[in-house]
Amino acid sequence: MKLSKYIDHTVLKAFAAKEDIEKLCSEAKQYGFASVCVNPFWVKYCADLLKGSGVKVCTVIGFPLGANESETKAFEAALAIKNGAQEVDMVINIGALKSGDWDTVKNDIQAVRNASKGKVLKVIIETSYLTDEEKKKVSKISADCGADFVKTSTGFSDKGATAEDVKLMKDASGIAVKASGGIRSKEDALKMIEAGASRLGTSAGIKIAAD
Repeated sequence: MKLSKYIDHTVLKAFAAKEDIEKLCSEAKQYGFASVCVNPFWVKYCADLLKGSGVKVCTVIGFPLGANESETKAFEAALAIKNGAQEVDMVINIGALKSGDWDTVKNDIQAVRNASKGKVLKVIIETSYLTDEEKKKVSKISADCGADFVKTSTGFSDKGATAEDVKLMKDASGIAVKASGGIRSKEDALKMIEAGASRLGTSAGIKIAAD
């Protein structure tokens, strides 16, 4: 099993500088990671650095809180794609979900799906804030809206991915699952893959691939 092909090599820290992004892209090419995952500002730069390499550019939308208006998220996704993003990871409207406003949750996801047609859409549900029933319901809604993946976490909340959540989301959605948050070792990565994850978001990609 070539673990590098599962990994979205990630730098999302606010203080990531140009040299950090250059290093991220260089490492992604060297190790053959699936993508680099960066904040929207860096998409165009990464697209230029990775042109012809086979490594995709992934970005985050409505990140990390998910509390932006749907129109803002849709515009952000469309602009990121225009700048060279091939995959977008959007955060759901967590506050709407916790308020029981499922129509807003669905419409929010659909708005980003409509803005990102032809590209890979991953829907971040931020599992640490949700009950198991909420996780199941939003995973199913994501699939119904045409998402390609459901994703466990932003990595910015109080808890990251668990194998139990990956399995639950996979069973509920029937689509691919990206495990993200707290994946730091080869052992962590294999647990997530065995549970059903087909993509891993991590800033420890080199350590995992090299183990």
